[in-house]
Formats: sequence, structure tokens, C-alpha cells
Amino acid sequence: MQFSSALLENAVNEFAKLPGIGKKTALRLVLHLLKQNTSEVAHFSQVIERMRSEIKFCQRCFNVADADICSICSNSMRKQEIICVVENIRDVIAIESTQQYNGTYHVLGGVISPLDGIGPDQLNIESLVSRIQKEKTEELIFALNPTIQGDTTIYYIQKKLQPCSLRITTIARGIAFGGELEYADEMTLARSLQNRLPVESYVANK
Repeated sequence: MQFSSALLENAVNEFAKLPGIGKKTALRLVLHLLKQNTSEVAHFSQVIERMRSEIKFCQRCFNVADADICSICSNSMRKQEIICVVENIRDVIAIESTQQYNGTYHVLGGVISPLDGIGPDQLNIESLVSRIQKEKTEELIFALNPTIQGDTTIYYIQKKLQPCSLRITTIARGIAFGGELEYADEMTLARSLQNRLPVESYVANK
């Protein structure tokens, strides 16, 4: 791809670094920005810069937040005694889009995967255990991707929580093994939440 402007080429190269954005799509985005007013482009860049510099992670659940505690954890209308454990922030967004869950979350920041060099110490597992011990948690729902790594993580956390008295469930497998929550349609994900199963029976069938 040949460019008559080094500035244009540099902009295209930066957009192409984004996941799922190829050179052609990057060029289309850059040309779109060139058509906009200077003030609109300045506002766009300011929003991105402010997002990157000011966004925080909730000190309680590790979801993205504008303050120390996210809007979900600070919402008195949510069921604070229920925690849904997810792998990443995208999964929080996917579950929220179903409008079928009214509890809180805990973002692990990944799953246990020894082949990728990811162990329990690199995830937000100890903070989850500590949170359950301090709070009056009644139910823990595992909503991890149905993969070997996800199941390994469920098994590990379940063992850590054996001394605790609470209900531990996992979403029903309406999602195919090897699939990812963020790509599941809202109806399938909603039904998986509603028909969640006790972890004991799920692990026993593995």
C-alpha cells in the first residue's frame, strides 16, 4: 500500500495495530477522520486520551470504573451477596447485555493456563477468596469460558473455597465447549445464567 503522505501512513499504521483492524480498514478510518472538522477530531483524541489516563479498576471486583468502586458494586439495587466470576471485562459487558443478572462481579483477569505461563498467583483469585470471607456472600456463580483452562480455574477456586459456607454454581453449558462468552448470543447466555448448575455436579461429570 503506497502513500503520498508520511503523516497519513503513520496514522494508518497506528490504527492497524488495533485488534481486528487491517490496513484497508485502518485507511478507511483515517480517511473518515480527515473529512471531519478539526474540532471533532480533537474531541475524539481527547476522549481516548482521557479514557486511557483516568480510567480505573474497581478495588472490589476489578471491573473498569470511573472511581475507586465501579457503578455495579456501588449500586444498592444490585444483589451484593451474589458474585459472578468472569475471566475479563468483555464478559461483564456480555452478561450485562442480557439484563438477566442483578448481582455483582469479580474479574479474574484471565484463567489458569500453565502452557501460557499463567498461574493462580497472576490472577485475582486471592482477592476473591478474601472478599468472600469478609462479605456475606451467599452464592458464587462461575461464568468462565467452557474450555479446559476455564474448567481448571473453576476446580482450583472451588478447592480454595471448601471451608466457606456458600452456594457455588456454574452457568449451564448452553455455550459450546471451546466457545467464548462474549460471542454467545444474549438469549443463550441469559438461559445459561438462569439454568446454572451446582459446581459439584458439574465437576463430577468431567
